[in-house]
Amino acid sequence: MADKEMIERVYEAIEVAKRTGKIKKGTNEVTKALEKGQAKLVAVASDVNPPEIVMHLPLIAKEKDVLCVTVGTKEELGAAAGLTVPTVSVAIVQEGEAKNILKDLAGYKN
Repeated sequence: MADKEMIERVYEAIEVAKRTGKIKKGTNEVTKALEKGQAKLVAVASDVNPPEIVMHLPLIAKEKDVLCVTVGTKEELGAAAGLTVPTVSVAIVQEGEAKNILKDLAGYKN
């Protein structure tokens, strides 16, 4: 899992992109966004059970040169995405005003 400061920046980017850009929520939508080359950032919850349902996301993200960050819980990720329910993954597809946050996060790419 990433460090606490980076996770906070990821949540912030998701919240800003939700308001001013576009995000995709859930493993199926995130997978499609990655495969189509639309995803700018992917966040995956650390408490996914079974983990197999999201194991492919970091692999596709690396192949497409997209930052994939493991964040806190499904509940925290859902809240950052503006949902009242938990979600296991979120992708930013249009960054909107989160462009500068994503530039900062690009320095963390592995």
